[in-house]
Amino acid sequence: MELTYYIEKSDGYEPFLTYKIPENMHNDEKYARQLCEFFVTGQKEYELQSNEMKGSEEILIVKEKGPAKRFSDETSYKGRGIFLEFRRYQSTGDMPLLHVQALNSHWDVMRYLLKDVVEIPRQGQFLRDSAELDEDRAVYVMYVGEKI
Repeated sequence: MELTYYIEKSDGYEPFLTYKIPENMHNDEKYARQLCEFFVTGQKEYELQSNEMKGSEEILIVKEKGPAKRFSDETSYKGRGIFLEFRRYQSTGDMPLLHVQALNSHWDVMRYLLKDVVEIPRQGQFLRDSAELDEDRAVYVMYVGEKI
């Protein structure tokens, strides 16, 4: 079984990254990745265009958006476990960090990624805007809008 990212090009699709299951990752991470609308790797940002299946292959079609946006309060979580950042979505400028949640598994991450409304500890409930996997920093990021 594989999870393959393809980049959408003007003349079709080009294979970009392939992860073998379970050699490179387990099913929980494979599914959590599929719930993220954005993907950052190699200092570039990609937007999910399509989530497909073909036989035993899981396929994510992404479109390159350009250099990844970086924020003043970013941290790398490489080698530290599974983390989910909550950031306030703003169409321009910095997206302030509201909270960092350490999680035990990618299944726990999926609990958040599946929701339209998420509860941020000590801050209340917020509308979910979008989610991103930042592979460069080894963190999931959830962008939230209004507090409800």
